[in-house]
Amino acid sequence: MSYETALAQMYGLGHELAATPSYKFDLAHMRVLLGALGHPEKRLECVLIAGTNGKGSTAATLASILEASGLKTGLYTSPHLVRINERIRVNGTPILDDDFALLHDVVDRTAERLVGEGELPWHPSFFEMLTAMTFEHFARVRPDVVVLEVGMGGRLDATNVVEPRLSVITDIALDHQKFLGNTVTEIAREKAGIIRTGGVVVTLPQSPEANEVIGNTILDRGARAVSAVAYVPPVSPGSNSCFTAESAEFAEGKSGRPRSRYPLQVMGQQLVVESPLVGRHQLRNIALAIAAAEELRSQGFASITPRSIERGIRETRWPGRFQVVPAAGGEPEYVLDVAHNPAGAWALRSTLSAAYEDRPFSLVFGVMRDKAVAEVAEILFPIAERVVVTQANNPRSATPAEIRQAASRVETDIREATDVASALVEARRIAGPGGLVVVTGSIYIVGEAMQALGVSI
Repeated sequence: MSYETALAQMYGLGHELAATPSYKFDLAHMRVLLGALGHPEKRLECVLIAGTNGKGSTAATLASILEASGLKTGLYTSPHLVRINERIRVNGTPILDDDFALLHDVVDRTAERLVGEGELPWHPSFFEMLTAMTFEHFARVRPDVVVLEVGMGGRLDATNVVEPRLSVITDIALDHQKFLGNTVTEIAREKAGIIRTGGVVVTLPQSPEANEVIGNTILDRGARAVSAVAYVPPVSPGSNSCFTAESAEFAEGKSGRPRSRYPLQVMGQQLVVESPLVGRHQLRNIALAIAAAEELRSQGFASITPRSIERGIRETRWPGRFQVVPAAGGEPEYVLDVAHNPAGAWALRSTLSAAYEDRPFSLVFGVMRDKAVAEVAEILFPIAERVVVTQANNPRSATPAEIRQAASRVETDIREATDVASALVEARRIAGPGGLVVVTGSIYIVGEAMQALGVSI
């Protein structure tokens, strides 16, 4: 089977959030599939990370720390910016096309057999297939540790079949209400489903509703809570001590992005945390990654040290998260950031304020129609000089007209573009040389913008 055929068959299964034809999620089916594959997930040492916002940043930072500690590290994230292979990495390198095609053939044939024999009621979904392929791949290449980002929710997510060394819960907010519930309490119950009886969970205090659910789940299951509070640096209102947009590296345009930089005590040693993940919200995600790394060291991964933590944070790569493309050759400066729900939109707004103060900018925006389009627009559009709304090459993407209608209460000048490339042309014309263009919304919008701008992943 060719890579192109494997991709076509995967995408032919439909949208990845649809677990079955009736949107019924069931881990029993996932376990049947993995059982027929010889339970590759049982041969892995895993960290499982759930949350509404920040789980990808936390996963990427922790994986970088583990790699810097000399550990062969697997990383599974979703969704992807440009290519599906990005989701399955070992020591930062995506799975090869040939390996992807081979694994798809193995898992797909197994699934077809199980359906034919009545062991499965229907073919596994896109995400179930990809997760099974990921487990099989990691079982074959044998990483020391695998960092798994939950796709959605937690309790019934396909990744939740593993028995993790530890679970991590990042910030919880409203998102995917169609699947997870209409309140933070209901959504928190789904996220807390990754906590194991007698297990270990790393987390931080957050909203009262989420705290209550997570705390009660920890008590009910006799789990041990590890707080990352010690690793969140204090930030006073208006302080920029934890955000450096004028570091030598950024000012010279070598890295193309600002960095967070602050001192921190870790395992009895003074470190300088320097991360490409900027914004106050990222301080919490970095803290969770540090606490998880320290917990893994206590579980026997002795190569994890304060210095490897420092290096891993510094070398983290998580593209499309407040990624800055400096102005050059008559082009404006670009900021690329995924912000597809209200919490993400507020985080972007705060970071833009800290990084650029009152500098005017044009906004390129597109989002999936199942998101809180109106609320996100009401957060971001008022701070932009002009807004160009567009859509990704994805059937779930809201059309420019739908976004304009959702943002009807916002008085900002809104223009429409049929695709991301056209939107960038219009935003570039508005901003002018040396101006500022912010591209945000769905990860698919940011990914297509990166391709159009020639920005590497």
